[in-house]
Parts: sequence; C-alpha cells; structure tokens
Amino acid sequence: MSEVLEWQRGEFAISTDPAKLQLEAIVAFLGTSYWAHQRSVATIQRSLEGSLCFGVYQSNAQIGLARVVTDYATFAYLCDVYILESHRGLGLGKWLMQTVFEHPELCGIRRFMLATRDAHELYLRYGFKPLEHPLRFMERFDSSA
Repeated sequence: MSEVLEWQRGEFAISTDPAKLQLEAIVAFLGTSYWAHQRSVATIQRSLEGSLCFGVYQSNAQIGLARVVTDYATFAYLCDVYILESHRGLGLGKWLMQTVFEHPELCGIRRFMLATRDAHELYLRYGFKPLEHPLRFMERFDSSA
C-alpha cells in the first residue's frame, strides 16, 4: 500500500488516504457518468480498494476523484477522473492531474494509459496522445460487467 499523501490549496485538499473516500458521493457521481453508470456499488467499492485514489475535498465533502490502477513500476491506468460540475472552472482538475503525475510512486512509470470519449483535448495537455502502435494493443471487454 502506498504512503498517504495530502495537498492543501486554500479551502480545497487532495488526499490519497483511502479512509477519506466517500463511497456514497463517488457512487452518486459515477452513476451519472457515461463510463460507469451501470457499475454496482460493490464493484465501485472493489475498484477503489484496488487502486491508488486521489480524492478532492472541500472542507469534508468529496468533490472529485482520480483513480490510478498501477503496478507502481511499469504501468498505470488513469480512470474515474472527475470534478463535480459545481466546482469546475476553479483549476481543481489541473491541480488534480498535477498531483497524480507528480506522485513519487508514479514518477517514472513507462506507460500511463487512459480511455476517454470526449476529453481528448484536456488530456493532450498532460502528455497523452493517441496510441503510437494501436495494432499492438488488444482488449477483452465484457459489456455486462
């Protein structure tokens, strides 16, 4: 398990402390997302337990998340990234991405991947680009899971 790290910016905080994650708030947002609206609460909870999570908080309320699935050595998958709509435009998403990519246990990861339907321009700013060799990558996808 990774060391707990926390960052503070005015009234906002980012923490990797799994004990601070607010399952109810995460489930509420993911239930409205295009990518996770069919996930069960149990699946969401298991996914959080198996990942390095960056919770974004205002006071004690969770207002955002970034989840990284990783082996801490060669590969990381960035997913479930969000800032509540009511808090967008404050630079919190940029700060969240900065903390993810500067996390000491994620520096030096050879391959960082993500999937997005509509935020390509956003992630280009952080060094993501289309697959250089798409024919090398395959997936096994179960739409019922």
